[in-house]
Amino acid sequence: MRYKSQKLAYWFFALSMLLLTLQIVYGFIMAFAHLGYDVLHPVIAFNTARAVHTNLLVVWLLSGFMGAAYYIIPEEAEHEMVNVKLGFVQLISLAVVGVIAIIGYHFNYWEGRKFLEIPRPLDYLVVINVLTFLGLILATLYKGKKRTTTSLVLTMGLVFAALLYLPGMIWFDNQTLDSFFRWWVVHLWVEGVWELIMGGILAFLLIKITGVDREVIEKWLYVIVGLTFISGVLGTGHHYYYIGTPKYWLIIGGIFSAMEPLAFLGMALFAIAMYRKGEKKHPNKIALSWTLGTAIVSFVGAGLLGLAHTIPQVNMYTHGTLVTAMHGHLAFWGAYAMIVLAIISYTMPNMTGRKLYDSTTGVLAFWLSNIGMLGMTVAFGVAGVAQVYLERKMGLDFGDVQKEIQVHFLILIVCATMFTTGIGLFIYEFIRYGTPTDEAMEVTN
Repeated sequence: MRYKSQKLAYWFFALSMLLLTLQIVYGFIMAFAHLGYDVLHPVIAFNTARAVHTNLLVVWLLSGFMGAAYYIIPEEAEHEMVNVKLGFVQLISLAVVGVIAIIGYHFNYWEGRKFLEIPRPLDYLVVINVLTFLGLILATLYKGKKRTTTSLVLTMGLVFAALLYLPGMIWFDNQTLDSFFRWWVVHLWVEGVWELIMGGILAFLLIKITGVDREVIEKWLYVIVGLTFISGVLGTGHHYYYIGTPKYWLIIGGIFSAMEPLAFLGMALFAIAMYRKGEKKHPNKIALSWTLGTAIVSFVGAGLLGLAHTIPQVNMYTHGTLVTAMHGHLAFWGAYAMIVLAIISYTMPNMTGRKLYDSTTGVLAFWLSNIGMLGMTVAFGVAGVAQVYLERKMGLDFGDVQKEIQVHFLILIVCATMFTTGIGLFIYEFIRYGTPTDEAMEVTN
């Protein structure tokens, strides 16, 4: 750690760990409901649990991205964060908005729009919060001595993420128009600008861990940015197949969706090539594992599994089934959750001065969580294919099909337990590191 203000990142990471824990709890509530044990339904209905589960995912990832930016930007710009106290205010306000939203969902205080359930008054608070965050980041970059490609790509992703939140706040009386612009937020976040954030963090980690020359790594970033924009923007079309838009979106969505895996393939090849090229033997092998893992797993989950069901002829049958859950779980885990865990694994020894990265606990956390998530993905996939056949081909009722595929959720719960054990071990390691200290500024790798 080179700058005292980088310690601010720790508190955003701590919030991420808390919200991730809550997200897993609500995931288990839904899994047991699928098995027929929906005993909490009078208190937490399934639709409430689903909304909380997905919204917690978004908030803990955003908190992780913000923490990553608060650590990376000062180091890349070679300047202290301009106002640490305001950063803490932004952290607290983010947490407060999240708590109000989650509690509100349990009392049907929401907009009811999938993935954008947050009530309108809270939308305005989110905008203020994000503007505060961006103001701190941009001011630090402006005052800094350097402006690297890594920091600019990361910042560009954060700025575009903020701008693309605004279309989701526009009110439409027409359902098709509302869905059309809602996907500008949902799709262009997760299959567009978030990839830029991922690429920026990935580049920073590879520079630090592999020792490969910055110019070589940052040249790859231009390729990734290009692939992301070429495929991601028009790839939004695969959400427009059946919402009342013109038929040409079937062609546009199909073609550009087929190109979307290229960005993730580029990241995977980029990470592996830099690892092989690197001469530096960094002692933090856990951070290296998470870094390489995110590049590879994101290609499989976001790239290949996304491609598997976004072609119109296939999506006609798989749309709205558990096949989507199969893709969604491994995609979010590989592309975004793992990169947050990677930056946490790298920064914690630097912020605290405690070199705990050689532990068996850390290795178990990595493998148990990844094997567990892979098992969950397979369970969702098998259940989804069975659902497609029984529901879309044989014409059985939705409720009858859910009973037929219940057994797959037993397997899913077993795998989810393994995943949860891995995450629990990761959080245990996070707690063991303790809080950041100024003394750690002398022992950064």
